Amino acid sequence: MQNYENAMSIMAERFGKDSLIAIATTDGERLFNRMVDAYYEGGAFYVSTYALSNKMKQIQVNSDVAVCAVDWFSGHGAGKNLGWVLEPQNAEIRSKLREAFVWYDDANNEQDRNCCILEIRLTDGMLIKDHHAIRYQIDFVNKSALLSENWGEFK
Repeated sequence: MQNYENAMSIMAERFGKDSLIAIATTDGERLFNRMVDAYYEGGAFYVSTYALSNKMKQIQVNSDVAVCAVDWFSGHGAGKNLGWVLEPQNAEIRSKLREAFVWYDDANNEQDRNCCILEIRLTDGMLIKDHHAIRYQIDFVNKSALLSENWGEFK
């Protein structure tokens, strides 16, 4: 359990702010990848986006996504449209996105009901620290992590 807690602490520190990540989706025939600004909290990345965008259309058909961050994280998860940003159930995460993304008001028209929040609920991932000296193989579903130090075996 200590490995998982350590990994979650690093995730929150690195990505609990405006973070650039790549999201890969599929339309069933081809893979697509794009960079987005995301905010991490509690095992998920959150993205303010547009419901009619290609990524959201692709996630509607197949919710499986892959993510990769420049800050040494890659993983898999399930994408979900949480709906219009002004829906009452989105108030808390919307507030956090507005705080994390200083550009939020410039890029989002909240009056447009297609202005939505994408949640990427992580299932697994690889978190690297100190240029591969420490690696965490994370199971977000079972809240566990294996640790490897200095390119050793995972324990």
